[in-house]
Amino acid sequence: MQIKPSASIRQNYNEIAALCKSTGEPVFLTKNGEGDLVVMDIEAFTRREKMLKLREELLVVEEDRLAGRTGVTPDELDSYLESIIDEVEHEKKDSV
Repeated sequence: MQIKPSASIRQNYNEIAALCKSTGEPVFLTKNGEGDLVVMDIEAFTRREKMLKLREELLVVEEDRLAGRTGVTPDELDSYLESIIDEVEHEKKDSV
């Protein structure tokens, strides 16, 4: 974990940006000795956001499993989607 005073972002932007990119870790900026901001590389931020979204989705699935709710099998989903496609195609033919 890197900690820098907030003034360093104005004075050493390129250095802080390079530090974020090289380590893949956020840099914590302080103001008057207190935590103020966190700066991180956009790629690290994007990875973090994707990971959080995936964890959120997995949590929902696990909650459903624990509550006894079941989903559908891939075959059931495939059949369902095929029926919808057939229905839409049938409606197109009828409207022509």
